[in-house]
Amino acid sequence: VQLQASGGGLVQAGGSLRLSCAASGRTFVNYVMAWFRQAPGKEREFVASINWRGGWTYYVDSVKGRFTISGDIAKNTVYLQMNSLKPEDTAVYYCAASNVWGKVAEQEYDHWGQGTLVTVSS
Repeated sequence: VQLQASGGGLVQAGGSLRLSCAASGRTFVNYVMAWFRQAPGKEREFVASINWRGGWTYYVDSVKGRFTISGDIAKNTVYLQMNSLKPEDTAVYYCAASNVWGKVAEQEYDHWGQGTLVTVSS
């Protein structure tokens, strides 16, 4: 599966953005889809994932209640709605796909999109 992320930009603290990840090649319902992010000078970290077959979602504690992962099967697109953004959310965001649910390590994800930059100003 090929992944294409988009939707990043500059936003003020407290604002919102929605990232999109368009999948091609195979329908994403066959995969666990996730978002990761990498802040300047830091390692890439897991943000959220979704398992279509079980209807499950999982979030890192720092974004719970602010971010929502969802998708549109007809459009083969996964979204990350980000609300109440904070300067510490500034990062390059990546979408990724895995065959295994419950994994947060990037090594467990086989397919990656290019990143999209999110900058949150204070």
